[in-house]
Amino acid sequence: MQEFEIPKTMKAMTLAAYDHLELATVPVPEPGPGEVLCRIKSVAICGSDPKMIHGGYRFANWPPYYPFIMGHEWAGQVVAVGEGVRDFVPGDRVAGEAHVGCGKCENCKRGHYTVCLNYGKDGHDGGLDLGHRHYGFYWQGANAEYNVYKTSGLHKIPDNVSYDVASMCDCAGVAFHGVELAGVTPGGTCVVFGPGAIGLCAMMECKALGSGRVIMVGRGAKLEKARELGADVCIDFEKEDPVRKVLELTGGVGADEVMECSGAKDSPMKACQLVKKTGAVAIIATYHDSEVMIPANTVNFNEIRLVGSKANPNVSAQVLHFFSTGAIQGEKLITHRFPLEEYEKAVDIFEHKKEGSIKVVIHP
Repeated sequence: MQEFEIPKTMKAMTLAAYDHLELATVPVPEPGPGEVLCRIKSVAICGSDPKMIHGGYRFANWPPYYPFIMGHEWAGQVVAVGEGVRDFVPGDRVAGEAHVGCGKCENCKRGHYTVCLNYGKDGHDGGLDLGHRHYGFYWQGANAEYNVYKTSGLHKIPDNVSYDVASMCDCAGVAFHGVELAGVTPGGTCVVFGPGAIGLCAMMECKALGSGRVIMVGRGAKLEKARELGADVCIDFEKEDPVRKVLELTGGVGADEVMECSGAKDSPMKACQLVKKTGAVAIIATYHDSEVMIPANTVNFNEIRLVGSKANPNVSAQVLHFFSTGAIQGEKLITHRFPLEEYEKAVDIFEHKKEGSIKVVIHP
């Protein structure tokens, strides 16, 4: 068992107020029963991060207080363990999930811990701590040199997977949860809307699960990245109508499954129009618009299975395996790396899609 010298204080990038980030020196937290302390090695920026910085999640009370340490897509090394921990030891390389459910409510008992019925009841407000954690959103996250995590939210990283790639376990897991909910028809046709990081992961996951043809809908450099990573057909929606093209490619039948990862207001409508009768549409993206149109009669008459997909429950082991085997080419998704001190620059490049950015990774 390795031993690590742990400092009393650490660097952390804190959100002091909306649109106000500060690099701070804060105490290193100590693990409690069932928890471990991790040295954070890599943190991937997620699309929700700039939105939270700008106050886009006021409705969800994210963050619940200031100063707050964000960061939920991460990988690192266990350096200390709390009382009762037997499944992890100092030195273990791990990737973490953002969600840890209470483990007691009906949803958690059924494995749906990302929609825990005791969400936010973590004791921070002086109430009873029922065990729920949402790291980086409602509980302190990974934009720091160290953080404490419950062991139920951790997964050991295969030896051939880097910390940088493993930090995308959450991102790829969000994609895979939606892919699993929709299902993949072996030898069939899948359509993915949106060649961002989640959409590119979904595309590679569909292929890994046996889809005969994966069609990506997007534009620009990211659509070319989809082609590079193995998309069978790429449709530039600025040049041709995706609905018409998919129906043409499938002989008028439509796609077996559609993974909507774009967040574009009209994509759910198009997804329902180009999926086959009895096909499935997974809504993996979130939307800036509070109201998004869906063709209810088409869904009804064609018996389309429309599924919402939240976060990444019960998929991390599979995703890490995909990284390990190369089924998900994680390294090709990372375009930029920055130290924690340059977090604001990193967010700017990621948010505004500068320099061809896809996944931007921070090294605390």
